[in-house]
Amino acid sequence: MDINKLLEKEFSLKPYQIENTVKLIDDGSTIPFIARYRKEMTGSIDDQKLREIYDRLQYLRNLNEKREQVRKSIDEQGKLTEEIVFRLTAAATLAEIEDIYRPFKPKRRTRATVAREKGLEGLAMIIFEQETHQPVEETAAKYISTEKGVNDISEAITGACDIVAEILSDDADLRKIVRDMIFKDGFITSQAIDAEAETVYAQYYDFSEPVKKIAGHRVLAINRGEKEKYLSINIEQPDDQILTALRKRAVKNNHCTNELMESIIDDSYSRLILPSVEREIRSMLTENAEEGAIKVFAENLKPLLMQPPIKDKTVLAIDPGYRTGCKTAVIDPTGKVLTTGIVYLTHSQSRADEAKVILKQQINEYSINIIVIGNGTASRETEQFVSEMIKDINTGADAKLHYIIVNEAGASVYSASKLGAEEFPDYDVSLRSAVSIGRRLQDPLAELVKIDPKSIGVGQYQHDMNQKRLDETLSGVVESCVNNVGVDLNTASPSLLTYISGITSTTAKNIIEYREQNGKFADRSQLKKVKGLGPKTYEQCAGFLRISDGTNPLDNTGVHPESYKATENILSKLGYFLDDVRSKHIKGIKDKIDDTAGLAEKLNIGIPTLMDIINELEKPGRDLREDMPPPVLRGDILEMKDLSEGMVLQGTVRNVMDFGAFVDIGVHQDGLVHISEMADRYVKHPLDVVRIGDIVSVKVLSVDEKRKRISLSMKSKD
Repeated sequence: MDINKLLEKEFSLKPYQIENTVKLIDDGSTIPFIARYRKEMTGSIDDQKLREIYDRLQYLRNLNEKREQVRKSIDEQGKLTEEIVFRLTAAATLAEIEDIYRPFKPKRRTRATVAREKGLEGLAMIIFEQETHQPVEETAAKYISTEKGVNDISEAITGACDIVAEILSDDADLRKIVRDMIFKDGFITSQAIDAEAETVYAQYYDFSEPVKKIAGHRVLAINRGEKEKYLSINIEQPDDQILTALRKRAVKNNHCTNELMESIIDDSYSRLILPSVEREIRSMLTENAEEGAIKVFAENLKPLLMQPPIKDKTVLAIDPGYRTGCKTAVIDPTGKVLTTGIVYLTHSQSRADEAKVILKQQINEYSINIIVIGNGTASRETEQFVSEMIKDINTGADAKLHYIIVNEAGASVYSASKLGAEEFPDYDVSLRSAVSIGRRLQDPLAELVKIDPKSIGVGQYQHDMNQKRLDETLSGVVESCVNNVGVDLNTASPSLLTYISGITSTTAKNIIEYREQNGKFADRSQLKKVKGLGPKTYEQCAGFLRISDGTNPLDNTGVHPESYKATENILSKLGYFLDDVRSKHIKGIKDKIDDTAGLAEKLNIGIPTLMDIINELEKPGRDLREDMPPPVLRGDILEMKDLSEGMVLQGTVRNVMDFGAFVDIGVHQDGLVHISEMADRYVKHPLDVVRIGDIVSVKVLSVDEKRKRISLSMKSKD
């Protein structure tokens, strides 16, 4: 198999694009580096497609490795034929290779194994080949041997049938017939183990859906229900049609063996083939469902990480609580914690009055602009308290103080982690959580990278999936976001640095250690002095690390040091100096270049690199997250009882699932826009319409206060 040619075909790319991409990957270049700084070599393939190519490359290489292992194993058994070699070469999936290998795979002790030990393989082959004109009973009489445990004709035939049944069950073509027919006409069903039990799986208590149509999120839901022993799952298949197809394929119309072969096929199908294929099908459905869920998780995670930071604001963060009170933290615009404390908003009116005095004092003393409230336990009461307090403070027409609810998912994980303890050794776990809640408004990316992506709360069934695959995918998303934004070399935490192209956790610690011992980095070249940071790592990471007030203003851009000379030549040709980059006085460079291709050739760089340099010169230090919709700040609240059918509101998309999107409309309980209510047209998947963080207009369809459910619509007619 020529992997490169296969990748060219699958991704509709040119030979040079795949050849160079594979070479860069094999040379140790990271996906962010290839996507940003090797556009000429790849033809400007974006990072998402590069990751898809990388995953497919690994799969195909593993496939080839498995192919060779199977070929070698069969050859060592002396059973390798030209036909097997041809089929192995043509196999395009691991499942196909496993099917080919099945007859040669070492097996546990089976009924067929016992029969072979009794010397019945010869009789079995006579039955299997169906070429005898002698009644099977007469042939079987020759295999009676009390020494070997074959006492009569019946035992001989039964044992031989067991061998033939196993041969049939190992036939890749027969298994494909069964697999294809179940996929085409089978049904997945689920029933309640206890129909009276009240569980979240009630909709699956009497459930049936075609195998070929069942949605991934339903596969994961019934899997979990089965695991938790609430559901019993089965596959219903067209047994009669399948058996007819198997007999047509395997029976040769020999009147001496027809009836016996049909009974063997029935036994092989029900006892061996069907249970195995059912397991394969459920495994395939689960694997596909997991891949779909992982993709949705990744799509949700990216906009969450890329939320625009709230800059130059001092925030008061509140982690709500009942018995132990609400933990608070005042954080300045740089993320520095100014003070922490505990206030009791829900204990009594006197304690609430006391809390109001304390918080108002902090608001005045630290000139707080925004109050950030976590959305966990007691969030509703805290929001009510804060809203009333803000009304007292915002007495003028110009409201200076607002509040916002943030998703606190993962804050407790961070606060109890080793990293949280290292960052705030003197703080109680709950106080660290308040700091995390506040900081994730000021710079969501910098704060959320400290938390395991699975704990951020934007996935579905994440704990039921292949954890290795999930971790790889989500880490790729975080890596992509961090490198697209870039990080300040002089303020970045070890957690943030670890996601930078080429930097390991050890290298990140060494960078921090160098910074602490030598002070701020003045230029990127100082990275070469960091212990363990060699030329290759420097090449991979330098362009993604920013120095805002360094000696060279290009260090505060996405221009790679390897392109500094070309950049200086561009500036010189257009009459600019490096100081103009620092003062951000460079505008309209594109209009001053008559021949882009000619200039790129003179500078010995590609056109994509030239255009990237120009964009960086015009907007040095630009944060691309500024293009994302800002969070909605509030000054007052609604409650579910304030909602009525037909009301139109603005909200923020908080989570996207296969079946719809959850939208925060300011009533503490997110409303659901079902996929059928997302647009006037057919919507294949909610991600085709919305992303986390989008601001959308919705109409209230129904409100169920008892079950805390709000149904919304985004259709234009509504």
